[in-house]
Amino acid sequence: MGKGVKAAVIGSVFAVMVGGAGYGAFNIVSALSDDGGSGSGGSGAVKTGPPSADEIKQASAKFLAAWAKGDAAEAATYTNNDAGAEPLLTAYGESAHIEDVKITPGAATGATVPFTVKATVSYEGKSKPLAYKSELTVVRGKTTGRALVDWQPSVVHPQLKTGDTLVTGEAADPPIEAVDRNDVVLTKDKYPSLGPILDELRAKYGDSAGGTPGIELSIRHAAEGTADTSLLTLAEGKAGKLRTTLSASAQAAAETAVKKYSESSVVAVKPSTGEVLAVANHRADAFNAAFLGRLAPGSTMKILSAATFIDNGITSMNGPAPCPSSAVWMSQRFTNLKNLPSNENATLADSFARSCNTAFVKYADEVKVDSLTKEAEDRFGLGRDNWKTGIPSFDGSVPASGGPDTAANLIGQGQVQMSPLNMASVTATAMTGAFRQPVIVSPKLDDRELATAKGLSSGTVAQLRAMMNRTATSGTAAGVMAGLSGSIGAKTGSAEVDGQAKSNSWFTGYRNDVAAAAMTQDGGHGVDAAGPIVAAVLRSAG
Repeated sequence: MGKGVKAAVIGSVFAVMVGGAGYGAFNIVSALSDDGGSGSGGSGAVKTGPPSADEIKQASAKFLAAWAKGDAAEAATYTNNDAGAEPLLTAYGESAHIEDVKITPGAATGATVPFTVKATVSYEGKSKPLAYKSELTVVRGKTTGRALVDWQPSVVHPQLKTGDTLVTGEAADPPIEAVDRNDVVLTKDKYPSLGPILDELRAKYGDSAGGTPGIELSIRHAAEGTADTSLLTLAEGKAGKLRTTLSASAQAAAETAVKKYSESSVVAVKPSTGEVLAVANHRADAFNAAFLGRLAPGSTMKILSAATFIDNGITSMNGPAPCPSSAVWMSQRFTNLKNLPSNENATLADSFARSCNTAFVKYADEVKVDSLTKEAEDRFGLGRDNWKTGIPSFDGSVPASGGPDTAANLIGQGQVQMSPLNMASVTATAMTGAFRQPVIVSPKLDDRELATAKGLSSGTVAQLRAMMNRTATSGTAAGVMAGLSGSIGAKTGSAEVDGQAKSNSWFTGYRNDVAAAAMTQDGGHGVDAAGPIVAAVLRSAG
């Protein structure tokens, strides 16, 4: 952001921004005896227990009134963290140049008070109105017993995170007009989950795209490598055109699909080129988990594990992979999904299509500690921390962890971590035999060097495709993939997570020259949430 703009460091948590609406003047109400300020506010015993409704009303009113009139020091005393609150409240007027603040509280829900803010942002003769919603929570002070606002930077603006700065001035980067592969303009309004991704593209390619910066109110995030978030444009800059690999139609389908399941992410890629066709997230924290998530992928990992068995001569598609009801490795007992019957005569194709965990665990004593790691790195291009997609991304992690995790890793648990981007790439490699590092903008744009891997033999590819096709047509993914024409394949997955009532739902699949993978946290089985998301994207883009 702007040259020479004073910035204030901001403490704390993030909440999703909600658009603002109309607002009246703020009314200051009378103070309680146990009020703000440095003193205890009373000579009696320290109060305990949750604040009363009257205390909540008055404590929130005093804080909002002081903030609205620009008295940062006073407003801070009505919080449970004076030192953390005052710098941000001061910066609100000084660094961010926000003035004429009017705040209107809404009806409290318990100890939480929603409110609307209407203000003006003015900088070097440019002014624009600012309107948004936020909320605060009133708690009992631990030492004073006073009713106080629980200090969080998200109170001041719901998009503030730990260590962020809020500033108004010349933008750090020129704006971009991002377009898809067919020159369709991609905007945050039409494709909401692209917002953080477009910010990243602007930060990296704004200068080279040929634009000029405008004047903006922005959040500069403390997290290294994270692009500024523009909140309000006071003066338009000149946008430079940036072509992406995305497909507007696939992106629209992805946006619609993830909205049906909270905490969901999906990525679609073109296996023949590695180009990303769609990336969408529906999350409370606006995190790009589709590219940056680091979670156990569950049984979708069996694509890579099956390739490991085949490439190391352990078994083959039509070779043995018995499926007992349970299996023990290094004193750790593994079981299958409920109601999955055992089959001691199962082939690898049988166990893959039915997603039998024990069949894969039984081969843990025939793989070396680093067999899965080498397969991931050498053939699928994972885990080397060298992908250059055009925006920040995670390259997957398949450590040679040993012990019980040698078995757990084979079924996508243990120490294995993946993102939907990684699993879409795994599926693309399994389809074509060639690892093509995913990209969201052409490497020719900035001459970046892409990651490489030797890929898979034609024999391994034929077996993986046959097993994934069987899974999609008569195995665990058949219900989700029903009705999809063309060349199809899929793999379901669910990953158990400590402290979660339900497992994380994973699903990856392909249709013709499109591969997609999705993850829904706390979503259950693969077919419950992630599966319908992937199927919707494949239906649109295949």
